[in-house]
Order: sequence, then C-alpha cells, then structure tokens
Amino acid sequence: MKLNIPTILTIFRAILIPFFVVAFYLPFSWAPFLTTLIFFIAAITDWFDGYLARKWNQTTPFGAFLDPVADKVMVVAALVLVVEYQHSFWVTLPAIIMISREIIISALREWMAEIGSRGKVAVSWLGKIKTTSQMLALGGLLWRYNVLMEIAAIICLYIAAILTVWSMLQYLAIAKDSLLNDTTD
Repeated sequence: MKLNIPTILTIFRAILIPFFVVAFYLPFSWAPFLTTLIFFIAAITDWFDGYLARKWNQTTPFGAFLDPVADKVMVVAALVLVVEYQHSFWVTLPAIIMISREIIISALREWMAEIGSRGKVAVSWLGKIKTTSQMLALGGLLWRYNVLMEIAAIICLYIAAILTVWSMLQYLAIAKDSLLNDTTD
C-alpha cells in the first residue's frame, strides 16, 4: 500500500482518538481546552484530507474506507464523552439520534454499494451542514468554557440532530425504490 498525504492525515486522525479520550479525563483545569483542541485538529484534518485527495487526485480504496471510519469513531467518542459529562436527557437524546443515524446510513451505503447504487447515497450538502453544526456543538460541549458557550453548543446540537434526521430521510427517500424492490425468487 502506497501512502499519500491525504491518507496519512486520515491515519493521523485515527491515531488522535485515544489521545482525545485520555485528554478528556485528565485531572487538570486545561483538560477541556486540550480535548477540544484535539477534536478540532481531527475535524480540520477531515476536511483537509478530503480536499487534498480530490485536488491531487490521490483517492485510494484504503483512504475511502478509513476516512469515514475515523470520522464516525471520533464523533461517536465525542458524543459519548459529552453525554457522560452532561448526564442530561437534553444532551443524551440528540446524541442517540445522531449515533443511530450514522449506523443506519452506514448500513444503507454498504447495502447500496452491494447492489451497485452507492453513488445514489453519496454525501450531500445537507450532510455537510449537519457535520459543521455537529462539530461546533461538540466543540462547545467539550470545552465547557462558560454557560453561554454550553447553551449555544446545545442549540447547535439540536440543529445538528434535526439536520441528522432530515438528511437521513433524504437518503432513505433516494434509496426507497431499491429498498422496496422485491427481487426474491
């Protein structure tokens, strides 16, 4: 396997995940800032590796596999940590919605790929807006700088949850004919 810069950035993002989790539990006043910094470095590498892979025409099967895995593991880890810290129904509910959507859409994309229709459920502009809102929400909830930031982050979390459901419904509507097509013998 030949590594290129976009793939190295994706691997770096995956390597950051355990450091991110450890930083969250550090017993220091600056731990929330460090946790958020690691999270945003991961988010920036996510944007940057995709941009470079397309710009330099360096997409690889390994990168195409690892990129969404690293993204989803980082986001799920952040959601779990935030839920644990907040210990609140108001944060737990959107987290469950977001994690559930990721599982559903991952399964849908895998199934659509099996039937040769993966392109129908490619990432949409709505998914990108959802991701941006989700990253801002998680950053604010991880940092916990002040009450105003946490309130703004929870608002972003609910915006992300609404966009999560909306984008999931769009993907399911696009795949509806394939999902409901009875081809059994």
